[in-house]
Amino acid sequence: MAWIVVEREVDAPPEVLWDVVVDVVSWPRWTASMTSVDLLDGEVALGRRARVRQPRLPTQVWTVTELEPGRSFSWAVANAAVTTVGGHEVYARDHGTSRIVLTLDQSGPLAPVVGLLLGSLSRRYVELEAAGLKAAAESRRAG
Repeated sequence: MAWIVVEREVDAPPEVLWDVVVDVVSWPRWTASMTSVDLLDGEVALGRRARVRQPRLPTQVWTVTELEPGRSFSWAVANAAVTTVGGHEVYARDHGTSRIVLTLDQSGPLAPVVGLLLGSLSRRYVELEAAGLKAAAESRRAG
């Protein structure tokens, strides 16, 4: 079970939502949880990396560890003490709508300590990202 799970219904088809999800470089335009995302190896693909800068957190390089095109991707950042995995899943819903499910999980010897220190900030950031993905996909559908 993931440490943080945030879900949102999105009034846009899953293919539109997916396009927003994998356009990680654009995320800082619609979420205050990130100041920049730079793809280091090209587009989001298995094994590719992205440098993510977030307010109040150190810059991290995330590596895509799982990818099901059009449906989901996970990326992870690890050090000796903590591994953090961020999941992004898109589900088709009725009548051309979709659902986004974002997860954040941590493991490793210092994961409980990091959870205590950064738990509320991490939840806030995942909530901001879910709201931003929803708004960006819905505005793209309207546009």
